[in-house]
Amino acid sequence: MGRGRVQLKRIENKINRQVTFSKRRAGLLKKANEISVLCDADVALIVFSSRGKLTEYANNSSMKGVIQRYERYSSFGRESDRTSLESKESCCLESRKLQAMVDDLHINIRHMMGEDLDTLSTKQLEQREQQLEGALQRIRSRKTQVMSDTIAALQKELHFKDTNMAHERTLQRQSSPLSLAIPFSTTAPQFGICQNREVGSEDERRGPPPGRTNTILPHWMLPRQQQQ
Repeated sequence: MGRGRVQLKRIENKINRQVTFSKRRAGLLKKANEISVLCDADVALIVFSSRGKLTEYANNSSMKGVIQRYERYSSFGRESDRTSLESKESCCLESRKLQAMVDDLHINIRHMMGEDLDTLSTKQLEQREQQLEGALQRIRSRKTQVMSDTIAALQKELHFKDTNMAHERTLQRQSSPLSLAIPFSTTAPQFGICQNREVGSEDERRGPPPGRTNTILPHWMLPRQQQQ
């Protein structure tokens, strides 16, 4: 018949308690050794009896090395937790500050729009008035500057258009057919007269006497009286 489950509570009998401690301690040390060998783990075991007797176990590394390693990991964990907590607190504080700034900006905007003015004092109202006057001056100054720049740009554009039109008119005049025509010679051609002919006598150089027709000229060039 199997042994029943032992109830986990303090053993009141001192002798039984000492015997159980010895047995369980040996089993605990055995299990620590097994887990270190089977799983290649660093194990350190410290046990103090009710009388203050120390029992320790450490596998390949020394107890001091395991404890230092534990302290490093433990301190790192505490520092990381502390850093995380500080970071969260800082973020919360920054968020509250930003929210307060946003609320103040909303209140100022409403005051500038002429709303919720009942809570403002005379000095605060004067400050708002001065702020609005300064803003109006800056707006008017900017408006004047923009209009001046626009007018200057339009004038420049008109000047360019006028210059282009003048150049186009000049090019049109230069390329018109009348300007390219050959000038008309006012010298009348001498029909029937050979320029290379040598005039022999003085009478020929003077030409025909008055009243005498020149038979060399065609009839359409003779005076009207002669034609009659």
